[in-house]
Amino acid sequence: MRLEKCLAAALLAALLAACSSMGGGPSGSKAADNRQNAAQIHTQLGQSYLEQGDLKTALDKLTKALQFDPNYAPAHTVIAVVYERIGQNGQAEEHYRKAVDLEPKKGIPNNNLGAFLCREGKAEESIKYFERAIADPFYASPDTAYANAGTCQLKLSRADAAEADFRRAVELNPQNREALYQLARVLYGKQDFFHARAFIQRFDGLGQPTPDGLLLGHDIEAGLGNAAGAQDYAKRLRGQFPDSEQARSLDHANMR
Repeated sequence: MRLEKCLAAALLAALLAACSSMGGGPSGSKAADNRQNAAQIHTQLGQSYLEQGDLKTALDKLTKALQFDPNYAPAHTVIAVVYERIGQNGQAEEHYRKAVDLEPKKGIPNNNLGAFLCREGKAEESIKYFERAIADPFYASPDTAYANAGTCQLKLSRADAAEADFRRAVELNPQNREALYQLARVLYGKQDFFHARAFIQRFDGLGQPTPDGLLLGHDIEAGLGNAAGAQDYAKRLRGQFPDSEQARSLDHANMR
C-alpha cells in the first residue's frame, strides 16, 4: 500500500495542477501534460496490482489511466496483458495493436504484440513485429525479441531460422534462459548432441531447474551414449518434480 499512497499523492498534485490550468492559468498543453502524468501514475498502479495478481484492481486502475489519456501507449500495453490474463483475448489484441499504433518504432509494444500473435497461432504475422522491436536502437532487451522470434519460427517449422534467432539472443544475453533451452532443443532435434549438451549445461548452470530442462538434459546424454549422465538427470527430475508429466514419461519409457 505504500506505493499506492506515494503515487496517489503524486496523482493528487497532478490533478490539482490540471484543475488550476483549466481555470485559466497555464496553457492547454500544460493540462495535457498533467493528464498524461495522471495516466502514468494510474498505469504504474495497475502494473503493481498486476504483479500482485489482483487483476480486478489492476483493470480498474488501467481503465482510469486511459480515461485520463486515451493515447498513453504504456497503459494500452499493460491493460492488454490484464485482458489476456482474464481470457478476453479480443480486447487484449485491440490494446496490443493500439500500443503499436501509438509507438510504431518502439521495441516493447512491438515485441509484446508479436508474442501475443504467436500465442494466438498467428506466427507468420508475428515475425514482422519482432523485427521492428529488434530494429529499435533504444530497446533494452532485444534478446527477448530474438528468443520470441525463434519460438515462432519453430511453430512455422523453420528450424534453421529459429536456431539463428536463439543464437543471436544468447550472444546478446548469455543468461537468456529461454534461448539457451530452446537452442539446446533445436540442436537435439538435429541430433547435434554434443553442442546441445553445451547449451543445456549453460541453462542448468543458471539454477531454477525445470522439468523440461531436466528431461532434455537426460535425452541429450542418452543420445551421447552417456548412461551415467542420463541417469543423473533422471534422478534429479524424479526427485525435484516427482508428479510432473516429464517424470512420468521417463517411467513409462522404462516400462516398455
